[in-house]
Amino acid sequence: MTYIRLTGALLATTVLAAPAMAVDLTIESWRNDDLTLWQNEIIPAFEAKHPDINVTFAPSAPAEYNAVLNSKLDAGSAGDLITCRPFDASLALYDAGHLADLTDLPGMENFSDVAKSAWTTDDGSATFCVPMASVIHGFIYNKEAFDEVGVEVPATEAEFFAVLDAIKADGSFIPMAMGTNDQWEAATMGYNNIGPNYWKGEEGRLALIAGDQKLTDEPWVAPYRHLARWGEYLGDGYEAQTYPDSQNIFTLGRAAIYPAGSWEISGFNAQADFEMGAFKPPLPEGASECYISDHTDIAMGLNAASANAEAARTFLSWMGTEEFATIYANALPGFFSLSSFDIAMEDPLAQEFVSWRGECNSTIRSTYQILSRGTPNLENETWNASAQVIKGAESPEDAGMRLQEGLASWYGPQQ
Repeated sequence: MTYIRLTGALLATTVLAAPAMAVDLTIESWRNDDLTLWQNEIIPAFEAKHPDINVTFAPSAPAEYNAVLNSKLDAGSAGDLITCRPFDASLALYDAGHLADLTDLPGMENFSDVAKSAWTTDDGSATFCVPMASVIHGFIYNKEAFDEVGVEVPATEAEFFAVLDAIKADGSFIPMAMGTNDQWEAATMGYNNIGPNYWKGEEGRLALIAGDQKLTDEPWVAPYRHLARWGEYLGDGYEAQTYPDSQNIFTLGRAAIYPAGSWEISGFNAQADFEMGAFKPPLPEGASECYISDHTDIAMGLNAASANAEAARTFLSWMGTEEFATIYANALPGFFSLSSFDIAMEDPLAQEFVSWRGECNSTIRSTYQILSRGTPNLENETWNASAQVIKGAESPEDAGMRLQEGLASWYGPQQ
């Protein structure tokens, strides 16, 4: 009997001393190109500090992500952590009860209101995803082409067009690589690239949402007047030129300037055999402050139905640290941390883009929050208007009037 009792006591002690079972977390994402980054760098860095939490990154194909995720959420089979697209797609998930409120999550204090705007309710009462990265707009240029033509990086609108004129007159390079076939580039790398300098970034964007400014006002029409001059610098046949065409024209060294989003950096580094630089959107005449489109792109949220919410919140809090920001931003040059930490970029082109945050006011694309929920969709209409203005098929004033009438037809504050 003594032997039996002793054995039982030892067994009980062993059970009590055994470590708690590890918690398994799964991340849903559309960024399947990031798989090795998560597997080799991000997850090991987190698990080194939290060996009791195992994380699996399980992405879907980008085009299928929304449908696949919604099906999993409805079936109760979605992962614990949900990668969030900006604005309405994620807001709809929160409104449907699929994403948890993360307003009080430790680490959220490391993000500004602008950084959180893409994942915050309209009334500002709740934030439901941890911001991960933004993309910044500007212009990438071929340094060898600039040296050959003998031009300097422009700072003002007048200097910008003088550079384009000089490159065109030289004839060795297409001044600027962009087409209007796909339309979205004309708005994303055109109108919403140069536009914030005219409507003063967040000041104008929020005034448009409030109904205090209209798309027929000068700050919103003036960028179209600027764009109307681009057609003569884009090369023959730009009207039929697609987005991949433009990328190839620039990386093959045939064009001197590329109106850009910073997401191009990795691809251009791999494809171009010349040194590249970047410059900010040129300042209009008389402007003293600069504004950049520092557009919120990707975040991470908590599945409200997760059975591992505590561990998932631990992971999300870690995503608000300088360690995560440094790993992510340098592994994906051109996708910049939205945190308040000053993250040094190893890639010189990425460092040039992100340095503008210290010189200019950051804003996001004007059409992304609230203003594209109705029909006609302002984002898609802006694509079309920007392309038409560049081609000379629509005047800047007519484009502004058309967009304003469309917005006012469904959006109360603009009526």
